[in-house]
Amino acid sequence: MSSTIVVAYDGSDSAERAMAFAVERAKAIGGSILVAHVLEWSPYSFLTAEELEERHIRRKEEMARAKEVLVEPELAKLASSGVPVSSDIRYGHVAETIIKIAEESAAVQIVIGRQGQGSFAARFFGSTAGTLVQTCPVPLTIVP
Repeated sequence: MSSTIVVAYDGSDSAERAMAFAVERAKAIGGSILVAHVLEWSPYSFLTAEELEERHIRRKEEMARAKEVLVEPELAKLASSGVPVSSDIRYGHVAETIIKIAEESAAVQIVIGRQGQGSFAARFFGSTAGTLVQTCPVPLTIVP
């Protein structure tokens, strides 16, 4: 049985607190951490072939930059925790992609940080957290 905890990570203070919580939880259950970073992306059907190619190149560059600047330093920091860690960087709708990652990894839990964004619900949970609260197929922990 999997004991993977998916942590939505964007480098924010809130995500750092979520990561610290998830590491302690993984230690308690003998589990592992999957650091998930999602770059928001929405398709545009009205782009020309050249524009789509340029966009594809930019996506690859952004993913490489996210890996180098954000995810790899976090994995290095977590290496001393004693918890097995891995990562997954993708493009897509953040909440939907986090769920997909959790399902594919047979995760037992998703942990995210809370971020205030503007609307009433978003002030309490953040837009990604609010969506996950309603659709998450596994236990979800929102860390303030």
